[in-house]
Amino acid sequence: MNQQVITTPKGERMVILPEAEYLRLLEAFEDSEDLESVRGFKERLAASEEELLPAAMVDAILEGQNRARVWREHRGLTAAALAKQAGIASAYLSQIETGKREGTVETYRKLAAALGITLDDLIG
Repeated sequence: MNQQVITTPKGERMVILPEAEYLRLLEAFEDSEDLESVRGFKERLAASEEELLPAAMVDAILEGQNRARVWREHRGLTAAALAKQAGIASAYLSQIETGKREGTVETYRKLAAALGITLDDLIG
């Protein structure tokens, strides 16, 4: 590494290096942050705090399909079973899933808890 050390009038030591070397160091730092993120994800996955999702499910959410329905189907639940677990009426869940009615935050919290996901997973 080609660097130069200078001392400021206040006695602070500073290092000057070519931009290409600075950019290489910056890239290495960003790579280490990415590796740390992956390591953390793998730990959470092993502890069942994260879950891998099938591509078809992700595609359905990205296409704008109702998240409650996508997650319910992914969990293998009927609408009646999910409504019962969440403590809401089946008709209300049906209206939420078809977009005819907006659920309240509390309703979405109940659905998220019944599905074993976070509120953010459910409402994005």
